[in-house]
Amino acid sequence: MQENTTQTQETGFKGFLKRKNVSVSAKRYGIDALGAMAQGLFASLLIGTIISTLGQQIGLEVLVTIGGYAKGAAGAAMAIAIGFALQAPPLVLFSLATVGTAANELGGAGGPLAVLVIAIIAAECGKLVSKETKIDILVTPAVTIIIGALLCLWWAPAIGYAAGTVGQAIMWATELQPFLMGILVSVIVGIALTLPISSAAICAALSLTGLAGGAAVAGCCAHMVGFAFLSWHENRWGGLVSQGIGTSMLQMGNIVRRPVIALPPIIASAITGPLATCVFGLKMNGAAIASGMGTCGFVGQIGVYTGWLADIEAGVKTAITAFDWAGLVLICFVLPAVTCILLGMLFRRKGWIRENDLKLDL
Repeated sequence: MQENTTQTQETGFKGFLKRKNVSVSAKRYGIDALGAMAQGLFASLLIGTIISTLGQQIGLEVLVTIGGYAKGAAGAAMAIAIGFALQAPPLVLFSLATVGTAANELGGAGGPLAVLVIAIIAAECGKLVSKETKIDILVTPAVTIIIGALLCLWWAPAIGYAAGTVGQAIMWATELQPFLMGILVSVIVGIALTLPISSAAICAALSLTGLAGGAAVAGCCAHMVGFAFLSWHENRWGGLVSQGIGTSMLQMGNIVRRPVIALPPIIASAITGPLATCVFGLKMNGAAIASGMGTCGFVGQIGVYTGWLADIEAGVKTAITAFDWAGLVLICFVLPAVTCILLGMLFRRKGWIRENDLKLDL
């Protein structure tokens, strides 16, 4: 009798969670929410940085002001994007603006990670009480904001500090061992970009800039440009554009069916990563999210460029040299393309890549 009661309670609770669309899963939180957070960050901090930089370069102050507003909305944009991915109802979704703003501010350098963790919890709590009372207009936003704000005050500084510490450790290790870390960072971030997770969000959460950020850019470009040229035979111009300035994630279905096709871009990233850190000293001194964007809308390259400008303004750098431009072009475009074309020829000759293994439905 007691066992039946327990089973009924479990079923009832599980049924309640299902009715509220609360599903605790790695996919929902680690892929859907993380990917949405990156979009929110892109639509605020990153695009704001680009607009501000454009305004500075052409001397149009209004663009600098607009960019500043966009950058200031980063926390709210990330949290709302996360809530959207979790399919939060409207009152929960809009209330997350407050939660995201607080988490990003209190989280400091690791603000994006604080926003991710706290916005997920606040959104799910808000969903649980949504439309459960006759005063939903008061209860739902109050629960979402109060729980989220309390967690921000309690957790955000610690989460931000932990994320910042990990990021600083990676950047310190890259400065200390640029060759080895150039390979590791480039390969790992490049793989993350192609997998259905967000390399941009990871770089943002860890505040990955400097030489490590440059290696991350190299890895992302190796996969995007690499796959674009590796699959030229199958996909032509459509594949070149959609992968080269879109995303290499389009190849995930093919990689699952034929994992060996991922090797040429991975090898390319292992080559360009240490070249970026040891030879060209390629650094990402712009927004950390740009480290994980590669050639997507040329955001990675714009980030490096804005970093150059910031260094010049700070007196760290005197001018942008021809060597700087050569390094950026070689690391981001030429070397990934040439490496993957040559490896593609070898792999096809060996039969490791077969006809239509890289074909996309474009």
